[in-house]
Amino acid sequence: MSRGRDIIPTVNKLLSFPFALKIATKDWHPADHISFASNHADKKPYVDFTTIINPSNPSETYETRLWPVHCVQGTPGAELVHELEIGKVDKVVEKGMRREVEMYSAFYDPLERPRCSDSGLAGILREEGVTDVFVVGLAADYCVRATAVDSAKEGFRTVVVEEGTRAVDPKDWEGVVKGELREKGVGVVRWRA
Repeated sequence: MSRGRDIIPTVNKLLSFPFALKIATKDWHPADHISFASNHADKKPYVDFTTIINPSNPSETYETRLWPVHCVQGTPGAELVHELEIGKVDKVVEKGMRREVEMYSAFYDPLERPRCSDSGLAGILREEGVTDVFVVGLAADYCVRATAVDSAKEGFRTVVVEEGTRAVDPKDWEGVVKGELREKGVGVVRWRA
């Protein structure tokens, strides 16, 4: 994804607003995470896919894209970028910690029978009386998309701020993903400070 750090001024500006709660999320993967192409023989990041199987129910599966190694637990690559005004963040939620399950959403993985990973984010938001969720971050067509969809599914009014995100596949973002988000009750807005 190109120009990912270009979102930081928008994210920092949003962190300056008096929202009830400001949460940062980050992938916190084990080194042997299933989403890393290097953990699959003859597979390439961004190009190849793998099948995720629910560890508790082998009949439930889904396909996921493979990625380069990223956000490995306890490494500098898993830290939030230094340009982010982290002092304005109230809480950090980690996700993607189970090696055998991909978790794009900051809420939970897409497996449901039974669910494998739940960050507790919905409960945190409800405890604080949050009704509206603004989603920014990387990547628009993966983690941001899944987080926004799950936020709306959980009953929060949800908006993706376009200047605060970048897509892995910008053409898909414009041609498909934005429309899918709107169909699922997620607003997509352009905002300039």
